Amino acid sequence: MSKEHHYTLSIKWTGNKGKGTADYTAYSRDHDIKGPDKVVIPGSSDPSFRGAKERYNPEELFLSSISSCHMLWYLHLCTVAKITVLNYEDNPEGIMSETENGSGQFDKVVLKPIVSIKEGQDVKLAETLHQRANEYCFISNSLNFKVEHQVTVILG
Repeated sequence: MSKEHHYTLSIKWTGNKGKGTADYTAYSRDHDIKGPDKVVIPGSSDPSFRGAKERYNPEELFLSSISSCHMLWYLHLCTVAKITVLNYEDNPEGIMSETENGSGQFDKVVLKPIVSIKEGQDVKLAETLHQRANEYCFISNSLNFKVEHQVTVILG
């Protein structure tokens, strides 16, 4: 039996400098992302597209969605497999290709999780659970390319 989950949020453009979008340089790409009962995430476009470097851009948030979904599934699978995770961090990388007409797409994402597990536990199992996490991740399952992994597991 399948179950639907519905998500909503609001995106509000905050970059009107007084002339709206009168020309390409007349406005900022700044916007706020807000979910119900959540803090605001300051967004913009990538600085190479006239965005603010101190704000998150859609490409970074996309990468963050893939990485955090994978992590949450991995932690769940480790719990089920009786692997105690002590620390988890990831430094994912994504490659996006831009075409001549200005459109583009992500071609590759590599997750680079560094996981510390309890001393004496099965390192090999902890490594292979990343593949299972990828199979379950809602975000990865929605992509048109395969997410790669470079995993480091440390006994700690």
